[in-house]
Amino acid sequence: MKDPTTGPRRIAVVVSHPTQYYSPWFRWIAAKGEINLRVFYLWDFGVTARRDPKFGETFEWDVDLLSGYGSEFVPNKARRPGTDHFTGLRNPALTARIRAWNPDAIVLFGYRYWSHLALIAWARARSIPLIFRGDSHLIGRPTPPLAVRVALGLLFRQFQAFLFVGEANREYFRAFGVPEGKLFFSPHSVNAEHYHPTESLRAEAARLRVSLGLEGKTVILFAGKLVPEKQPIPLLESFLAMRRGDAALVFVGQGRDRPGLEARAAASPESAVRFLPFANQSEMPLRYLIADLFVLPSRGKYETWGLAVNEAMHMGVPCLVSSSVGCQRDLVTQGETGWVFDPEKPGALFDALALALDDLRSPERALAIRQAAAKRILDYTYEKTAGGLMSAIAALPKP
Repeated sequence: MKDPTTGPRRIAVVVSHPTQYYSPWFRWIAAKGEINLRVFYLWDFGVTARRDPKFGETFEWDVDLLSGYGSEFVPNKARRPGTDHFTGLRNPALTARIRAWNPDAIVLFGYRYWSHLALIAWARARSIPLIFRGDSHLIGRPTPPLAVRVALGLLFRQFQAFLFVGEANREYFRAFGVPEGKLFFSPHSVNAEHYHPTESLRAEAARLRVSLGLEGKTVILFAGKLVPEKQPIPLLESFLAMRRGDAALVFVGQGRDRPGLEARAAASPESAVRFLPFANQSEMPLRYLIADLFVLPSRGKYETWGLAVNEAMHMGVPCLVSSSVGCQRDLVTQGETGWVFDPEKPGALFDALALALDDLRSPERALAIRQAAAKRILDYTYEKTAGGLMSAIAALPKP
């Protein structure tokens, strides 16, 4: 990718805020030195303690999100900063900051905010190539209205390349008229170095299982926001209906459904249901290792990918997911790398959970699924993700 006469191409990346998923990837790219990367953040959520309304917690990530790559925060002038409304990212100085850095291309994560649309118009007026990165899908959704298809089709024509994260996301772009030649596979991935099951971590997880009274049980794990879209209540009801004394269900997280979950579990004391608080990023590998099965039962368009599935699979934990989860087609194949259920079909979660527990009771079946899942997740690394970005950059017109 390097041109010995001009040096690495200068790439500006525009992201809403630092996250535990993208920051290590940016650091990985910077270490390779094949492009000159600078990240422009539009909000300081994640590195400054703020309240997340869905978690119901005030927190900041406890891992380093800013070192190892070039970045800067562009002042957000929104009256109510946030990613839950169009004017929540309003950064009038963004174009001036990017102009001063003089990039060869801009990678834009998202399009739904004031700053995004202002930047798109500014870049197109100056013929600066735009690369789009998103993970939306149309799973479980009706065909978008004509007005939406036309509007997004026009918007997407402003971009010279698209980084799609998986098959459902690729179909989304194709549905809005993006030609195949503009699509580059850049899979969603997580920091595999962080999610690595060391022997010391396994020993600590074994001790935690004992302290929770889970010895000898098949442990089902739910980790995330306890909100209706992720379906923690149907998961609990399915587990309780099974009446299996050889299994346990552990919830990790906070959210408005937690009080109801705890009350329902307390009404069935014969079942092994445990609740752990929200776990920050450094604590999550240990939480995954107490589990034999990770479940992500989200429904609707809520779960555009489900990076917790990547994390669990890297830790050697097989997954059960709904067919509405964006990563399902890529990562979780029924009976091969995990288990899948239709969230719109009554009783489907119960049946899938029962099948998964039966498979995990068989050493041969459990080993085969774990090995297949471990092989599958090898294709979802920062190297693969960066490869898609590099291919998209290489396809752009030379400056």
